Amino acid sequence: MCGRAAPCLLRFDAVVENPLKVVPVTIEIQDINDNSPTFYHETIYLEIIEFTSPGTHFILQNAEDPDIGINSIQIYKLSDNQHFTLSEKTSTDGSKTPELVLEKPLDRETQSIHELILTALDGGNPIRSCSVLLKIVIADINDNFPVFSQEVYKVSISENIPVNFTLIHVTATDQDEGPNAHLTYSFRKTSDNDISTAMFKINATSGEIKTNGKLDFEEVQNYELSIQAKDGGGLVAHSKVLIEIIDENDNAPEISISSLSSPIPEDSPPGALIALIIVHDKDSGENGEVECLITDKLPFQLILSSSKYYKIVTTKAMDRENESCYNITVQASDRGSPPLSTSRTIRLDISDINDSPPVFAKSTYDAYVPENNLPGASIYRIHALDSDIEENAKIIYSISSTNMEDIPVSSYLSINIETGVLYAQRSFDYEQHEKFQIQITAKDKGTPSLSRNSTLIIHIVDQNDNSPKILYPSPENDGTSLFELVPFASMEGSLITKVVAVDADSGHNAWLSYHFMQVSEPSPFSINQHTGEIRTSRVFEQKDVLKYKLVVMVKDNGVPSMTATATLSIIIADSFQQVAPKFTSQLNDEDSLPNLQMYLVIALTLISFLFIITIMLLIISKCKQSKSPPVFGSLSTNLYSQVDPRMLSQYTNGTLCYPYPHNVCVAWDSSENEFTFTKPKQDNPIDNLMDADDSGLGDEKLAEPLPSNSLEKVSDYY
Repeated sequence: MCGRAAPCLLRFDAVVENPLKVVPVTIEIQDINDNSPTFYHETIYLEIIEFTSPGTHFILQNAEDPDIGINSIQIYKLSDNQHFTLSEKTSTDGSKTPELVLEKPLDRETQSIHELILTALDGGNPIRSCSVLLKIVIADINDNFPVFSQEVYKVSISENIPVNFTLIHVTATDQDEGPNAHLTYSFRKTSDNDISTAMFKINATSGEIKTNGKLDFEEVQNYELSIQAKDGGGLVAHSKVLIEIIDENDNAPEISISSLSSPIPEDSPPGALIALIIVHDKDSGENGEVECLITDKLPFQLILSSSKYYKIVTTKAMDRENESCYNITVQASDRGSPPLSTSRTIRLDISDINDSPPVFAKSTYDAYVPENNLPGASIYRIHALDSDIEENAKIIYSISSTNMEDIPVSSYLSINIETGVLYAQRSFDYEQHEKFQIQITAKDKGTPSLSRNSTLIIHIVDQNDNSPKILYPSPENDGTSLFELVPFASMEGSLITKVVAVDADSGHNAWLSYHFMQVSEPSPFSINQHTGEIRTSRVFEQKDVLKYKLVVMVKDNGVPSMTATATLSIIIADSFQQVAPKFTSQLNDEDSLPNLQMYLVIALTLISFLFIITIMLLIISKCKQSKSPPVFGSLSTNLYSQVDPRMLSQYTNGTLCYPYPHNVCVAWDSSENEFTFTKPKQDNPIDNLMDADDSGLGDEKLAEPLPSNSLEKVSDYY
């Protein structure tokens, strides 16, 4: 983790939540003697000139031990021999290098090669060691070593320098002449040097060191190069080049999310914690100092928690109906030159609470429904909106009005609680009720639930369902006993009488016109179509009859139009006594034959009715005496009325022509003493229902047991 650096420290931050606290932690990694010293080469070759003076020191390749301190290499030992001893040289950086010391003069002709064992030992417990073969070749005289101008070279360069950039020129000198003074520069072969030399290259002739790759301060801050200069006689000088990398602002800040609370309720108070973010910049110094801010104008604030941690908190209450989510963009900028910045967008969703009641588009609605409408059909749909979502926005509709003229509103109207569709529970009669005013309540399913009311005014549109009613002459007289006596000397245009009629409808349906249906030609009478006044159209003559029978038809202006008739008997005479005998005779002659026919028809009808009742009683008696009761399924389906099963109730009143049906199922077994109303067969067209699928009315079962004594009444009815 740390190489040879001491001390070896591992630093990080620990974050504690609730309450939030950042604690810096530093861990020191201590070394143990778990590595043995090693030599890079298995054999060390050393060339020594034979005329080398005793006491000359030869620098040997040192052993390497990754451990540090007392666990690193502490001492070198050399095998016993007559010519050489071993000493150690401590460099300015504290490293120890073994040196071979010549004790006695060498004689190449006596012995040209010397082989010794060099051992390196560390100071650990137990002690670890390693050995290498030291092979010394005796050469001809080359008694001057190369010497570098500096023992250690230091250079500082920027991390952004290009590849092949010249860092430094190293130089060495040799006092020899000729080939023995020709120097060759190179990097020493060591394990540490392998990493450093990959990034640099050296010119063997000039000693120029250049970059061989892209440098990065964030990866390596310092390089140590071991170099050597070797002359033509094989003598070698060693030196070090220490390279310091200077940081540049080449890294933008990094933003990471440590903690995020999303979604948050819209009723969260100001100061609620949204997120905890970490901002880090790999650069150092001012290049690594970062400032953060929220770019947009949003109801959030950044609060510095520690050197690298920021908290995002709310500054005011949220409102999901205005803004359901926020995209919070955090921008981090360093203080480098030029500054670098980065952005991170955090999505924050706002969860809904039930703070918005349902809203109607209008406070008052008007609906227009023709009278005599089909019971069970939809007549209007009312709709409310809720700006909340999910369960808080689901609306239930209801009719809040209780009674209408002491009759429950449910007998007139029903509403689908989910869709707001209103249904007519009965046929309306304009002549009884021209309009209804009810309160509709829309209530959501939130907790607590909220509601709003709206007024619905249902206007009943008149239909032409009433015939004109004649007030004069009275229909009870049927024209048989009502006479109008007209003086024979009446002038043309004289007012004889007036037919008075009314119509229970309204508007155009109540506009009446009057017409003669049966008049003799040429008729001495005329009728005003608008007022119903009957006047003489000419002067009477002696040849005219004394009695006239006029049939007046009163017609309304509806589509289709409806009519009523009245019969008037008009007598032409100055006094009634003049025509009484003749009139009585004519009247008896005319009425005798129709009366006789009417009596015969009534008698025949009564006899037929009695015969049918007798036959029905015989059939019922035979059925009761049968030993095996018929299967219930064999009953004709005509026993059940063809009514829309979605109708909860039906009424008939006034001029409405709709029945009030119930389907009755009678038990065949005499031991069963009750019957129930069963669901009638559906026959009404479902096109009249706006939401027949979801209204729910089609699934209702109507069942109501009756008292036992009601069975006899039903049997008598059948």
